[in-house]
Amino acid sequence: MIPIKSILPFALAPLLLTGCLGAGSSSDEPEQDDVDIGQSIELRRTSFGIPHIKADNFAGMGYAYGYAQAEDNLCLIAEDTLTIRGLRSRYFGPDGTYRIPSNGAETNNLNADFFWRVTATEDAIRPLRENSDPEAVAASAGYVAGFNRYRAEIQAGQHPGRHQRCRDADWLFALEESDMYRRYLRLAVLASSSVFVEGIANAQPPVSDGTAPMVSAPDPDQLLSELAQEDEDSTLPFPFNRELPFGSNMYGLSSEASTTGESILFGNPHFPWEKTERLYLAHLKVGDHTEIMGASLYGLPAVLIGFNEHFAWSHTVSTAYRFTFYELTLNPADPTQYLYDGEFVDMAQQDVTIEVLEEDGSVGVRNRTLYQSHYGPMLTFEVSGVPVLNWSSGKAYTLRDANAENDRLLNQFFRWNKANSLEEFIDVHASVLGVPWVNTVATGPGQQAYYGDVTVVPNVPDAKAEGAICGSSLSPVFSQLAPGLPILDGSKSECQWETDADAPAAGIFGPGNLPTLRRDDWVHNCNDSYWATNPKELLTGFAAIIGDEATPRTLRTRKCMQQVIQRLDGSDGLSGSQDFDLASLQSVVLDSSLMSEQLAREDVLNAYCGVASLEGSEGTPVDIVNACKVLQQWDGTHNLDSRGGHIWREFWRGVSALADSSPDKWLTPFDARDPVNTPRDLNVANPRIINAFADAVKKIQDSPIALDAAIRDIQVSGIHDSPIPVFGGEGFEGSFTIAISRPNDLSDGQYDINYGNSYIQTVTWEEDGTPRAEGFVTYSQSTDPASPYYSDMTEAYSEKQWIRFPFSEEDIAADELPVQYQFGELDLDDDDEEDEEDDD
Repeated sequence: MIPIKSILPFALAPLLLTGCLGAGSSSDEPEQDDVDIGQSIELRRTSFGIPHIKADNFAGMGYAYGYAQAEDNLCLIAEDTLTIRGLRSRYFGPDGTYRIPSNGAETNNLNADFFWRVTATEDAIRPLRENSDPEAVAASAGYVAGFNRYRAEIQAGQHPGRHQRCRDADWLFALEESDMYRRYLRLAVLASSSVFVEGIANAQPPVSDGTAPMVSAPDPDQLLSELAQEDEDSTLPFPFNRELPFGSNMYGLSSEASTTGESILFGNPHFPWEKTERLYLAHLKVGDHTEIMGASLYGLPAVLIGFNEHFAWSHTVSTAYRFTFYELTLNPADPTQYLYDGEFVDMAQQDVTIEVLEEDGSVGVRNRTLYQSHYGPMLTFEVSGVPVLNWSSGKAYTLRDANAENDRLLNQFFRWNKANSLEEFIDVHASVLGVPWVNTVATGPGQQAYYGDVTVVPNVPDAKAEGAICGSSLSPVFSQLAPGLPILDGSKSECQWETDADAPAAGIFGPGNLPTLRRDDWVHNCNDSYWATNPKELLTGFAAIIGDEATPRTLRTRKCMQQVIQRLDGSDGLSGSQDFDLASLQSVVLDSSLMSEQLAREDVLNAYCGVASLEGSEGTPVDIVNACKVLQQWDGTHNLDSRGGHIWREFWRGVSALADSSPDKWLTPFDARDPVNTPRDLNVANPRIINAFADAVKKIQDSPIALDAAIRDIQVSGIHDSPIPVFGGEGFEGSFTIAISRPNDLSDGQYDINYGNSYIQTVTWEEDGTPRAEGFVTYSQSTDPASPYYSDMTEAYSEKQWIRFPFSEEDIAADELPVQYQFGELDLDDDDEEDEEDDD
């Protein structure tokens, strides 16, 4: 075995490394098995810091990938490692805020620590580690070694100026292989268990003296009444709210929709611009059998959305639920026992101790006992102070999470990365069935467009979810709050999830009961259900837990479909022939127009702008004259030089509080035969809509923002040090091009964008089969302000300057940056002069 030695500090183009990687260099490095990284690894970067990696095997690929991600995002990955080990309170204090922006969860550090300690346990990650393919295991081990290599160099004083936030921090731990599997589990449960961080961390039985009477079941009507009395903005968090806090757009365009006769794919996740649900672009080649380029979430050494010469694919967040609740009937003498098939069963108890950094700098501890049923963790849940799921002396609630049981996640993506045709890609989609929570669209050169919501979904047919046998006391409540989400009677074994004959694991639907579609023209998904994937061929007959059917689509989805339809019939006003090529697709997907504006601006201005003022919701008149003048001149988009769109956005924020199914919102109701064009004709006489217009104008008047401000002056990146203008709007207003500021606070005079368009890829193929891809990582590749790749892609995105993703060797060589990586033995005690001599 030849240990690895750093030859040069990180500043200089190709990494060549031979031999096997040892355990590590630092005294606190974890012990681990040697990793065979092969005889040759090459790491090059092209413009905007895109890594291009070649390796003999998957361990070597993972090594270079881990090193590159550490160089670009060391502190962010280190903090996430600290988090899923349950150590936030120890290093950041118990009262600090913990957020998962992509699913809306927010709590304090202490609750986060308790949650991850009982969720990401060794028992929980063992099946994932033991059942993953050898390639995934090897790449994970290589990633650990590569990450630790860069970390060791930082801690030895190399790479001066880089990663100031954490380079000297006591929480910059060496990565362990178990951290990788915790990270994978964390990603798997992003749309399920981790939504309920606070509810799981704080679930405690009521204090009982053993004589408390059985509490009657909650009254559904009373609960719904209490929730209805809450503020209209107090919406149920994901996944109860179908307007997801993370989403995406994607198209698969086959030859009939293309001017070139070649298929085209567009993918665009809408993910947070901060934390570790950012996406990272890389080009990976392993031996002569695997080559793939695209994006992955941090810490996962495979491409999750990408392309090669055989196919391209993308994902959007699916509407299917990945979990169910169970209502438990408790022993009136012991609220930690529940009825199951006629007998009382003890809940499992786990005593957890968390170290905390006290205000005086000392280290204290906090203790809790947390509980699990045989289904999963106990939890409580409330909305705006109204208990929805409460642990009383008679009833309690628990959660079963299908993705906490999903040990096929890594196999899904690693096998896709190795696939050699679109047909193989589609076959692997169904046979592995490890996709956790996203729809998939794919196509290939000369191939059909494919869609599938072939994902991990609890097998709960409608008859079981809605039936008298397995329904619970709260089923009527959830049928209104979260249609499709079952809350089952946990006292009967017959209410366990079912298993399809073609399912690869117990308790989930098999591919035969999940929606797919193949078309010669086009498919899409923009976060509504599978139902109108192509409105010419509606998909129906699936369980409600997967998604809704024959219901209004969101304005973003309607815009999504409209753009394709109008391009194909030539009615969108673009020059040139009908159908798509790469240039016309790129023009359409970033044009920043709004479905709500198309549907309603003329009616709104005609109805309201003939008067000087309108009454706001507080009963006071609001002067609307100047706002009307601006909106009459507005170009109807949220492009950088557009003026007035922010007034419309704030108006539609109020309008969107009214459900599309409300008879008071649209004069022409929804028609399932025309999901693109209905509902329509805004009811401008509705007092709530009149109030919404007046309130929007007043909100802007009361802010530092001028009514006629240009988007470039008021909408900027919220994560960069310098103001970079960002075009785009929000899904609720029917924008396809997404830019979101959360929270929506205009007190600083601007929208600080921290969520929305993230990784964007447009992919087609040349005549020789070579993929041609262009796109962006909208927030750039690095989170380190000292990195040259911290804001460069964001600046290009701001100007809509599409970036070529070099795939062929010729294109890579033509764009290669003068940054050199060379490695030999890892001996960090040597000074720079000795290192240079060794290099020679």
